[in-house]
Amino acid sequence: MAASSERIAMRARRWLRLATAVLCGAFLVALTLVTVVDVIGRYLLSSPLPGAAEYTEILLMAIVFVGLPAVCLDDGHVSVDLLTAGLKGVAERIQLNLARLVVAVVLGLVSWQLWKHGTQLDSYNEVTVYLRAPLGPFAKATAVITGVCAVVTFVMAVLRLPKSDGGGV
Repeated sequence: MAASSERIAMRARRWLRLATAVLCGAFLVALTLVTVVDVIGRYLLSSPLPGAAEYTEILLMAIVFVGLPAVCLDDGHVSVDLLTAGLKGVAERIQLNLARLVVAVVLGLVSWQLWKHGTQLDSYNEVTVYLRAPLGPFAKATAVITGVCAVVTFVMAVLRLPKSDGGGV
C-alpha cells in the first residue's frame, strides 16, 4: 500500500512539475515577445509598446510564482549544507522532512501576508499606472499559489516522500 501511494505521489509530482514548466515556458515566451515588440517599436518605429514595463513586471511575477511549485516539488530551496552534508540514512530523511515542515510554515505565513496585502490593495482600488489593471487580484493569486506550495510541501513531509532528483520534467 505504501509503495502504491508513493508511486502515485511521485507521478503527481512529475505531472505538476511538467505543468509548471509548461506555464513558465509560456510566460517566458510572452516576456520575450513583449521585449522584442517593445525594442523594435522603440528603436525602429519610434513607438514603444504601450505598457511594456507593466507587462514585463506582471510576467516576471507570474514566472516567479508559477515556478515556485516546481521548486517545492524538487526540494530545490536554497540551503547551506555546513552541518547536514554528512547526514546519511535515517538522519538525512529526518532532516529533509523537518526542513520541509519549516518551509511549509514559512510559505503559509508568506501566503497569509500576501492575501492580507491583496485585500488591502483591493480596499484602496490600487491599479497599475498605465494599464489600470487592479493589483489586488495579482497579490491574491500569488497568495493562493504560495498557499498551495505550503500544502504540497507539508504533504511531502507527512508522506515522507524521498527527495526529488530534480531530474527534469
